[in-house]
Amino acid sequence: MILLLGGTSETGPLARVLRQRGREVLVSTATDAPLELPEGVRRRWGRLDAEGLVGLCRQEGIRVLVDAGHPFAVELHASVREAADLTGLPLLRYGRAATPVDAPWVHWAADHESAARLACSFGKTILLTTGSRHLTPYVQAAEAAEVQLFARVLDHPESLRSCEAAGLHPSRILALRGPFDLTTHLAHLHQTGAGVLVSKDSGEAGGVGLKLEASRQAAAELVLVRRPPESGESLDLGTLLQRLDCVGRS
Repeated sequence: MILLLGGTSETGPLARVLRQRGREVLVSTATDAPLELPEGVRRRWGRLDAEGLVGLCRQEGIRVLVDAGHPFAVELHASVREAADLTGLPLLRYGRAATPVDAPWVHWAADHESAARLACSFGKTILLTTGSRHLTPYVQAAEAAEVQLFARVLDHPESLRSCEAAGLHPSRILALRGPFDLTTHLAHLHQTGAGVLVSKDSGEAGGVGLKLEASRQAAAELVLVRRPPESGESLDLGTLLQRLDCVGRS
């Protein structure tokens, strides 16, 4: 039995590949947001710390942990690593490939605080597409710089509560569910009048390539938040499957 921790766009396809290879899979996600999973794959949802993961592994007879969480899910990665250490179970981390980005209108930031200051430095309306977990530094920086800030977040109660807690006015919230194509990115830039687009460096699967093109066509600045440093090895799909085969034979 594999415990697949995810919730990103790769979770469903990865679960499908594992099922096709005859593996039993339990998917764990932080929220109950819709997720297309193949027949035979079970799912539970709700945030778990390391102790909660240990309990789940023992309850379900988990033999392998596969961390397919978002590249920026630092707390999840740390909890999974701790759970693996506590249980002695093998841990494999699926790594989302980055998108090469090199353009004069692209500006890199080390974290959300510096990204907020950088985005506001242009004096233009900002469209924030980094999710709902780190809104406060952007709201505070936009208020101080007297620039308009719009945030595109998941249309989920938890996301809307985060917006309210950060002090973001409802008229500045685009509560929508992706994935978004190029036309939609452009429409949102034009709808908000944004001259700055802020995104995480979440790779092609996270839409960075489309955001790059949308910002180019809209003549907008693109601020990208760098990925947190990784602890441990991240694997592509082929290597992950090879390692799982080795675990299965051990």
